[in-house]
Amino acid sequence: MSFFLGIDLGTSAVKCLLVDENGEVKASHSVEYPLLTPHPGWAEQHPEDWWEGTVRCVRELMAKSGAAPASVASIGLSGQMHGSVFLDRGWNVIRPALLWCDQRTGAQCDAINRIVGPERLGELTGNRAQTGFTAPKILWLRDEEPEHYARVAHVLLPKDYVRLLMTGELAMDVADASGTLLLDVAGRRWSEEVLRLLDIPAEWL
Repeated sequence: MSFFLGIDLGTSAVKCLLVDENGEVKASHSVEYPLLTPHPGWAEQHPEDWWEGTVRCVRELMAKSGAAPASVASIGLSGQMHGSVFLDRGWNVIRPALLWCDQRTGAQCDAINRIVGPERLGELTGNRAQTGFTAPKILWLRDEEPEHYARVAHVLLPKDYVRLLMTGELAMDVADASGTLLLDVAGRRWSEEVLRLLDIPAEWL
């Protein structure tokens, strides 16, 4: 019998589920990891903790289920949105990820509204500038940690970092990309206009 493995990378834990061909749950497991709050309103996590938690979760899930790893027909990934993972050219994590609930980017949201304009931003991205989104986090890194910003080669969301280590593939699905404030939602492609106005390199995405 074949099984389907689901991995959900949450804010407090990674949750794994093994389901058989009939939709019956074979086993489930979860592994927690810490949330960092170095300053009031800040929320960070170490992407390495997500990976280590995922590996442990899957191994313990498979052991609990008794299913052979070769019986897993496919893997589905879901996860917390909007968290920003900054990687260098060697795929090394540059700094802890800024999470969806991080509130440090108010000044950067104001800057985006000045530069792009709230109406134009809404037309292109379908969103307002809000602190949880990716674009203001990138600008915050440029403003506050230029030494880290200078090393950036890739920007991923949390589950995409786990998928990168699982598959070697740099990717982001359209649903998650719509929460970056950098996607032309109607065109289903990165917004050249927003990237140009905010001076964010398209090759990072």
